[in-house]
Amino acid sequence: MEQNKRIAFIGTGVMGASIIKHLLKANHEVTVYTRTKGKAEALLELGAKWAETPREAAEDKEIIFTMVGFPSDVEEVYCGENGIFQSAKKGSIVVDMTTSEPSLAKKLYEIGKEKGISSIDAPVSGGDVGAQNGTLSIMIGGDKEVYERILPILQLFGSNIVYQGEAGAGQHTKMCNQILISTNMIGVCESISYGLKAGLDVEKVLQSVSTGAAGSWSLSNLGPRMIKGDIEPGFYIKHFLKDMRIAIDEAEKMNLDLPGLKLSKQLYNTLLEKGYGEKGTQALIKYYVAD
Repeated sequence: MEQNKRIAFIGTGVMGASIIKHLLKANHEVTVYTRTKGKAEALLELGAKWAETPREAAEDKEIIFTMVGFPSDVEEVYCGENGIFQSAKKGSIVVDMTTSEPSLAKKLYEIGKEKGISSIDAPVSGGDVGAQNGTLSIMIGGDKEVYERILPILQLFGSNIVYQGEAGAGQHTKMCNQILISTNMIGVCESISYGLKAGLDVEKVLQSVSTGAAGSWSLSNLGPRMIKGDIEPGFYIKHFLKDMRIAIDEAEKMNLDLPGLKLSKQLYNTLLEKGYGEKGTQALIKYYVAD
């Protein structure tokens, strides 16, 4: 894919902002929109252009990325009065990186098809660290030929990019990812809590356990944050709860019972009620260890 693409990016949160920086560094022309312009100021200083609406951002762009909070936000930025589908040109590609509902990914694909616009669902994993380092895992649903066309762009911020299948397959794969994280986070928190109660130096404990069979991304990357008391996002608890709700709903449609996932959601709901919704998922440690 040749350089200097005209790209729109809707959503400049913790993850989106880092991805946009990679696109700008590669000399792509990037127009951004987010609900609060102040959150985009640092990106505008780096050369991004500003749009007043998703509709304006999408005008005459070759690729339009979205990374927003909830499925309702996705629906609004694509299908709303000032949405992407109001202005995106025939032949353009829309890429939703929000963790959202597989059924919504299929709906966007069908609407896009009618308009001559290719739609890809491309949720990511790897957190703020992965976004900053350009090492995100990206799970792709949609037409394989379209995936192959945008792969060079995705490689600017992703290092593990896998085509999963037709529209919605990327979102289903992300649910698999979130189910793994949801139960693994319980294990990480309970292990660290046990180490603290036993009077151990838990940093040394992590040295011993993180490289063996018990190792995981959450343990290596979020365990140290838990020990330091750093509960800033990262990935918001309020968004993780949204993901778990989607996973539980999808599992129920398939007559699949996932008790571990349900327990994790229950624990995170407790934190949400205590006001931790804007904190990172590693704040689950607060359920076990008081300040």
